Amino acid sequence: MNILFSILSIVYISAIFILAGSPIVRILAPFNLYSLLHIPLYGILTFLLIFSVVPLSFKKNVPNDQNVLNDPNVQRINASTHVRFLVVGVIALGVGIADEIHQAYVPGRDASITDVLLDFVGIALVLFFAFRFLKTKTI
Repeated sequence: MNILFSILSIVYISAIFILAGSPIVRILAPFNLYSLLHIPLYGILTFLLIFSVVPLSFKKNVPNDQNVLNDPNVQRINASTHVRFLVVGVIALGVGIADEIHQAYVPGRDASITDVLLDFVGIALVLFFAFRFLKTKTI
């Protein structure tokens, strides 16, 4: 677990909840057509959570032959990594749902299923690209 990204994730989640009732939301509202800013907002959160939970390295270009399958230097994504990516997605989506519930109680704000769906889009995009272009470190 990377402590720096864990701290950044906690600060980022806290900022999401703290800023939900702030005047900044009203200032950004004209730029947030159809609530589309939820996609990058939760994409960034997912990115931070991935680097908090999943030990990653950049993928090397590996030739596609049979000798690669037995090479101990080639790093692969294993079953526990799949679970870690799933945990990251669940945590990020849980934050999105909790934020919408929180917004239902903030004066001038309301909860929206559409916002949760947009959160999910941002989460899914980052998980897809991270899973596609990054792989775990061998320990």
